[in-house]
Amino acid sequence: MAELPDRAEVVIVGGGIVGCSIAYHLAKRGVTDVLLLEQGQLTGGTTWHAAGLVSQLKSSHSLTSIATYSTRLFEQLEAETGQATGYRVTGSISVADNPERWEEILRGLSMAKTVGVEAYEISPAEALDHWPTLNMDDVVGAVYIPRDAQTSPVDTTLALAKGAKNRGVRIVEGVAVTSLHIENDRIGGVFTEQGYIEADTVVLAAGVWTRHLAQTGGINVPLQACEHFYIVTQPIDGVKNGAPTVRDPGNYTYFKEEAGKIMAGFFEPRGKVWRMDQIPRDFSFGTLPEDWDHVGPIFERAIHRMPALGEAGLQLFFNGPEAFTPDGVYYLGETPEVDGVFVAAGFNSVGIQSAGGVGWVLADWIIDGEAPMDLSAVDIRRAFPYQADERFLKDRISESLGLLYAMHWPFRQYESARGIMKSPFHDRLDAAGAVWGETAGWERPNWYARPGQQRVYEYSYGKQNWFDNCAAECRAVRETVGLFDQTSFAKFTVDGPDALDVLNQLSANDIDVPVGKVVYTQWLNTGGGIEADLTVVRIGDESFKVVTAAAGRTREWARLRRQCVGRDVEIAQLAEPMLGLMGPNARALLSSISTADFSNGAFPFGTAQHVVVGGVGVHAMRLSYVGAIGWELYVSEADAIALYDTIVAAGVDHGLVHAGYHAMNSLRLESGYRHWGHDISDEDTPLEAGLGFAVAWDKPGGFIGKAALLKQKGQPLRKRLIQLKLEDPDTLLYHDEPIYRDGELVGRTSSGMWSYTLGSALAMGYVTNPEGITKDWVDSGSFEIEVAGRRIPAIAGLGSWYKPQLHG
Repeated sequence: MAELPDRAEVVIVGGGIVGCSIAYHLAKRGVTDVLLLEQGQLTGGTTWHAAGLVSQLKSSHSLTSIATYSTRLFEQLEAETGQATGYRVTGSISVADNPERWEEILRGLSMAKTVGVEAYEISPAEALDHWPTLNMDDVVGAVYIPRDAQTSPVDTTLALAKGAKNRGVRIVEGVAVTSLHIENDRIGGVFTEQGYIEADTVVLAAGVWTRHLAQTGGINVPLQACEHFYIVTQPIDGVKNGAPTVRDPGNYTYFKEEAGKIMAGFFEPRGKVWRMDQIPRDFSFGTLPEDWDHVGPIFERAIHRMPALGEAGLQLFFNGPEAFTPDGVYYLGETPEVDGVFVAAGFNSVGIQSAGGVGWVLADWIIDGEAPMDLSAVDIRRAFPYQADERFLKDRISESLGLLYAMHWPFRQYESARGIMKSPFHDRLDAAGAVWGETAGWERPNWYARPGQQRVYEYSYGKQNWFDNCAAECRAVRETVGLFDQTSFAKFTVDGPDALDVLNQLSANDIDVPVGKVVYTQWLNTGGGIEADLTVVRIGDESFKVVTAAAGRTREWARLRRQCVGRDVEIAQLAEPMLGLMGPNARALLSSISTADFSNGAFPFGTAQHVVVGGVGVHAMRLSYVGAIGWELYVSEADAIALYDTIVAAGVDHGLVHAGYHAMNSLRLESGYRHWGHDISDEDTPLEAGLGFAVAWDKPGGFIGKAALLKQKGQPLRKRLIQLKLEDPDTLLYHDEPIYRDGELVGRTSSGMWSYTLGSALAMGYVTNPEGITKDWVDSGSFEIEVAGRRIPAIAGLGSWYKPQLHG
């Protein structure tokens, strides 16, 4: 029986490659009072049976940065530690068997340039030089990434563990953590099979066991084990030693060479969930039964691409559990519920290739108190309570596994586990033709179908089947009036003697305003990066309402909660239906059903009032995220339908049109309004994002991040958000497309959308220049945006393409 310490600065739960990487990187940063506890033996959970693929190119810029760090680390790990890792650079090939898949791959190839990943197109003949056993007859195109690699998962983990132990980390096997001990929303320590260990920080890197362990501390980590299948053949003639990994997403299969054999792994369209209940503590190095009924159809498709599989003998049929998440992306970061608990789990079969970078960013996060880069895509604070429901997990995660190799269509909607949350207007909007999307569990109208039109998405990278519908919605907002259901927006109340001080410390703008004033502001980190983008309205001397995006609810709530610790303040989450009425006829419509004065003088932009509309009490805020005169109307649940019916009836005389979130995205982008998570993030400052107007430099007491902004103020901005308009009437932009100025790569797009007002694809994007980004620099350059390998001319500017009409 191992002798355990009474306390440790950091306790890591889980001895797979991720846990060992975190320990290694903490020690490299000088934090050595680290105890790693593994209930069985190192690698005994998922790591030992991983395929060992180390690929660099991922779906986003930040995920690619994490993966590319892993490749650099693994390349030198054996030399540093003396422990063999089995790392070898083999390269990888991805093939497309239809034009749509080929465009997806080519768009990824363009994105690779923004992160320095070498990748290029190869011919079918070149692919056959690497893999003579491939069938390339139906292949439209292929891409080669020469620096992708393979490694031994077990040996690489042991090397990381050795590197950690050499620096003083203690690793103990055969001891399980049974529960977490929480004191006043902060971690106190962990209970183990051998007693209690006090800890300042606990890291949950326990793979498929993480969800249930987290629940012992009231923490939500919605992941679920699924069965993952692969086969290994007997040796096959023609399979070259060191051949690159082949990914054939159209047939849901990857192929890896192993000593002259073929490993074929499968990501079938619907995954097979394994055990919703607690996974046994002793399921170490465990396997699951064969299931040819489930995997057989995919195996047949694999034979099509690799005909030799049909003749080869099978040495191994493997089935083992891996942890998957509802959106197919892993979890990192400090939990929103409990301070001092960090998560690194739910790796969706990319744990090996992510582990090196995950160890780096999480160690920095633990030590510095903030993420070292934009990690919003993987941040645990994107999880929501409803995702803990086992019925949801079983349904959604089966789909999310299948999406790993599915087409990653723009605007693709989940098909499973729907209808979690609906606004009180749902049935009315459904009758009006709403085509539903889901955000943060909310059913929201993305666009409205015409009578008789099918309410389905026909996906493509071009103009989809709702293009004309969205055009009509945007036209109404610009010319008459549009109605948006914005109930999904998150709302918090902040009340008490310290409420103003708390919000003013969090907010870059000044919240000390008259009652009824609405303030647009950002919440920053100490480096000046934007953690949240929201509005705050003062509703009383010591009372405020915070409104933010639906997807930001957990993240913003956690930040607010932590800022309120020890303060005389009460916070609450508010369930409040809300309609947005936007467009030049909004004032006339409201005036026709209310005795309130909605004129500029009586109801200025950026203010809020309690008014009666159609006999219903409403808290109205004069705001706009679409660049049009308008009001957000907050109403009680009991009065919501009455308000809606009155507005719609009166709207007949004012050209009222129901509008969805695709229209909102188009309208906000052409108006120059930023979207958090795309155009602004925690590594972008307000000055770089063109939001300096929302910074109250001289307010008493300052604000979090002020010191960092002061260093940047008055200096040339070497990075800046600009606006771009594509000079091509047929190509659409989305995000992460490379931006060129005078033929030189200078940045990448952050978001893109078609503008119906301007008749062109628009984008925002950050560009860099060592000497600073100025208006002259932008105006004097010739810009292009690369889309699927083609450079398309673009016009660039610092201002929005459409001037918002807010005061008409």
